[in-house]
Amino acid sequence: MHRVCVRRLCLQRWTFCNFSVLRSEQVNHSWKRYFLWRCHLEAKMTEGRSGGYTCKSLRGHTGRVVGLVYLQGNSAQRPDLSSSCATVCSASADGTVRAWNIQNGDVLWCSPAQSPLTGIVTDELHEVVITADSTGLIKTWQGQTGQEVASFSSGSPHCALLQYNINNTWFLTVGTSQGAVCTLADMSLTQKSRVMVCDSFKVNTLLVSPDKKWIIAGTKDNDDLSPKVFYTESLTSPSEDEEPLCQSVPVTGCQAAVFIPTQPARLAIIHHNQRPNNKALTVFDVSIKKSKYKSEIQVQQVESFPLTLETRSSHYLLEAKDSNCLVLASGQELMVYSLKGALLASFKDHTMPITSICVDSFRVVTASQDLSLRVLTWRTDRDHGLSLESRYHLLGGSHTMSSGFTHVTCDYSSIVASTEGKDGKDVLKAYSFTS
Repeated sequence: MHRVCVRRLCLQRWTFCNFSVLRSEQVNHSWKRYFLWRCHLEAKMTEGRSGGYTCKSLRGHTGRVVGLVYLQGNSAQRPDLSSSCATVCSASADGTVRAWNIQNGDVLWCSPAQSPLTGIVTDELHEVVITADSTGLIKTWQGQTGQEVASFSSGSPHCALLQYNINNTWFLTVGTSQGAVCTLADMSLTQKSRVMVCDSFKVNTLLVSPDKKWIIAGTKDNDDLSPKVFYTESLTSPSEDEEPLCQSVPVTGCQAAVFIPTQPARLAIIHHNQRPNNKALTVFDVSIKKSKYKSEIQVQQVESFPLTLETRSSHYLLEAKDSNCLVLASGQELMVYSLKGALLASFKDHTMPITSICVDSFRVVTASQDLSLRVLTWRTDRDHGLSLESRYHLLGGSHTMSSGFTHVTCDYSSIVASTEGKDGKDVLKAYSFTS
């Protein structure tokens, strides 16, 4: 096969391929070798047959796992996927963070025990781990060594963590159980601002837009409150004589929210409809209107449609694939909607409620209390556009030992999930697909 033809095939099949941005020693990577290798790997990830992947049980935590994140993942954009090794960090109620090599199951480092951890996020760009514990202590850790970098006391037993980078400057926004949002700068965790969002209700919706200009903050615990949109700059660089630029989203009872990844600032929200048990999904565009004397945030409705859900679950998981594809999990059901409300696909692969979902450019993985993961892959239908195809289950062990999966995350060539141990000691399951 001619090199130019193979290159064209690669770019048609994987539109994000761009070897020119890589270091010089990688630019000469063989397109043919890459094409064959990637097709082989994707076939294994699509089929899920025995021998197409390895499964490691990662043991060591003596409490519940409260969060699971990649410190170093294998990106779909990287051409030399076979040379990379993924690292996952887990936070536990046992008060420790553990970093794992998921290919061989080794613990790379473990932090000293502290109060029970309640949350974890990472910044893959700088290889930094951020945790919160039950006393409200926020800590940053050096990802390679596990060395503590800095700490900040928020005074909140619950913290929602949101990390983002703007013009090479590092920020962390924290939502507290008292209803405030606190923004910290740099690895030193220097406080920049603190604003009240939902007095006496914990902030458990906290998102940043793809263009980093907007932060949405709100609570799922009060049906009468609306989430608020903040102009990020007014939180990261506040003016002493002005209140942060803020606007309420014109819906109440937010249950789940997500920014559309391919748009600068398009927001989808699941919220209460007119009747208590009815839910709707509404899409908004966020922008700023500047005049000579003031600036105003505009939150304009783009689409809105009722959700016809068979289950009466109060737990909703919402993710977005591209400019026109929303993935929603509720109870045992997984649904794919267009932004105009067309139900593109619906699946009931689980016998118990879905607890976590992970969406990437190749597949969707759902984790359930039935102690299984379901893998679904994206496909493009000539008539109906993008949709999902259900593929196979990955099993997590025995119900005599575990109560089901609680969290799942994935990179391009691996899946890692946590199982709730009946003895109180959660175990991670790492599935690595090999070429």
